[in-house]
Amino acid sequence: MNRKVMLGCLSIIGIIIVIAIILYSYGVSIYNKMVTLDESVKEKWSQVENVYQRRLDLIPNLVETVKGYASHEQETFLEVAEARSQAGGMLNISEDVLNNPATFQKFTEAQAGLSSALQRLMVVVERYPELKANQNFLALQDQLEGTENRITIERQRFNEIARSYNTFIKQFPRVFLANLFGFKERPYFKANEGADVAPEVDFSS
Repeated sequence: MNRKVMLGCLSIIGIIIVIAIILYSYGVSIYNKMVTLDESVKEKWSQVENVYQRRLDLIPNLVETVKGYASHEQETFLEVAEARSQAGGMLNISEDVLNNPATFQKFTEAQAGLSSALQRLMVVVERYPELKANQNFLALQDQLEGTENRITIERQRFNEIARSYNTFIKQFPRVFLANLFGFKERPYFKANEGADVAPEVDFSS
């Protein structure tokens, strides 16, 4: 093998090595970015769970306070208890729910069912002026209203980071690496029909 051929082979090998290093560095960079975004999605999901859990924790005290003035409204109390139980059960499934669109949908439906049950409880409250003036009830009202607002905010933040993550892993050529390493699209929270705003929990009227 003459000198020119040898130099040509070495040049080709050098080019291949450089290209391999560039591709490897690109792959590592993209992988790390996907991991970072995925962890951000999980972190926002945990915040969503936290505010839903806070709502669950407030409900027993709220119901007990209402019972003190409207003990015969058993059907409504039962509806709230059942809805709370279903929603609470869906909070015990960790971030794995993000990998299963069907489970995610069940989660949102359970939370929507609890919101609906709370709205029916509020209708009951309107019939008891003395209850609406109770200081303990007013404090619970403020906490529940703040929690509902927080739920709306945290859901929005989750959707924003999920959108960034989904967009990143779907773009070419990153989509190939995402599929290779098992990065899956994350679901979004969608407003339930007629749920353009947080549930009304104002009893001052």
